[in-house]
Amino acid sequence: MAVSFVGCGKSESSDSSGGSSVVEDTKPAEEIKADTVGTKLYVDFKEKAEADSAATAQSLADAVMANPIIQFMPMTMPVEQGLLSGFGNAEIKGFKEGVMFGPAIGSIPFVGYVFTLDDGTDAEAFVKTLKDNADLRWNICVEAEEMVCETVGDKVFFVMSPKSFEEAPQPEM
Repeated sequence: MAVSFVGCGKSESSDSSGGSSVVEDTKPAEEIKADTVGTKLYVDFKEKAEADSAATAQSLADAVMANPIIQFMPMTMPVEQGLLSGFGNAEIKGFKEGVMFGPAIGSIPFVGYVFTLDDGTDAEAFVKTLKDNADLRWNICVEAEEMVCETVGDKVFFVMSPKSFEEAPQPEM
């Protein structure tokens, strides 16, 4: 994914709720309060993954990026085990298929992955590795407001994103 380093300055996050959020919900998709970008995308992912247990990580990532909530030019890209964007120096291992998804430009605080786990990979340990190493400020220009990381069968959904794509109201001139 392209990353822009021009014109980036460190800025303070102004999240009125006091911080980031992490979804750790095993409820059926229809019972999850889908009120943020990450939770809406997770509910969409969960419904598609449960409807087709043979779906590939690529097809699920493509479906997530087709969600109408996405307000940027989306892209997906296969990834291999090792160092992945958003996880610092932690090597992410234990998956047989991984797909990164997000915006085609790096100035939007959004990065996501769909993984199909290797046979024998401990899903809880894999998710813990993702959560423990995720850095909401992986991109020096921007900072995500939430992280959502969940499993459906042998599939793992992970996203760091803003809570909303709505722009703040502009002052009248």
